[in-house]
Amino acid sequence: QVQLVESGGGLVQSGGSLRLSCAASGITFRLYDMGWYRQTPGKKRELVALIGTGGTTNYLDSVKGRFAISRDNAKNRAYLQMNSLKFEDTAIYYCKATLKGRPTSNYWGQGTQVTVSS
Repeated sequence: QVQLVESGGGLVQSGGSLRLSCAASGITFRLYDMGWYRQTPGKKRELVALIGTGGTTNYLDSVKGRFAISRDNAKNRAYLQMNSLKFEDTAIYYCKATLKGRPTSNYWGQGTQVTVSS
């Protein structure tokens, strides 16, 4: 059974930091691209950061220079370090695992709430 479990969300003041973690089980983690997405009510879920199996990263323009995605294949975990948080970063953050080269083979976590107070 595949499981992705996010943790690390919470309430933080503007300018603060949080580190999200995504623990994966039931998959061969090193074969999966890992992404962090976020969603607010009434809006489409958007890709925040992506890290490929080889470590290549991509970021949403609005988080470049503030957020950093990483992965630890030995621990089957992906992380999102979020610094200089802004009110507009408030959202539910989701972890997604996508099998490299097979975009239809993907799994989602249940999400973790991040709330940034202004």
